[in-house]
Amino acid sequence: MYSMWLTDEQQRVWRRYLSMTAQLQVEMSRQLQRDCGLSLADYDVLVALDERDVCRVNELGERLGWEQSRLSHQLRRMRTRGLVDRRGADDDRRGATVELTDAGRAALETAAPGHVELVRTLVFDGVGAAELRALDRWTSEVSSRLGRGSA
Repeated sequence: MYSMWLTDEQQRVWRRYLSMTAQLQVEMSRQLQRDCGLSLADYDVLVALDERDVCRVNELGERLGWEQSRLSHQLRRMRTRGLVDRRGADDDRRGATVELTDAGRAALETAAPGHVELVRTLVFDGVGAAELRALDRWTSEVSSRLGRGSA
């Protein structure tokens, strides 16, 4: 039985965390699709690129925590829709860069208000300053143990 490795309280928290993150992913995906026709993956890429004007493809993958193959497929779909532009050698992802197009920036500007409101409502409403600091500490510690720093 799985719970033999965790205390009852740890098991309960872990299962709630997994359930919550799955439900949150579904709700964010529905909201983005409904409001602006973007997938959550589209939105993640658009936000990451908005934070840097031009980004090397391998750096973008590291920032998102995605495997190269997933990122390549996602960028190909987004290029087809005119949301991003990729420059450089197709066979050398280290030398290739990716950036938002005007259409990608417009899509992000359309998507962001509803997405931010959803996250604010579902995640942060009713969370006090002390709880927020504790969550920040916890997520930073887990990220550090995963080797990703405070990404």
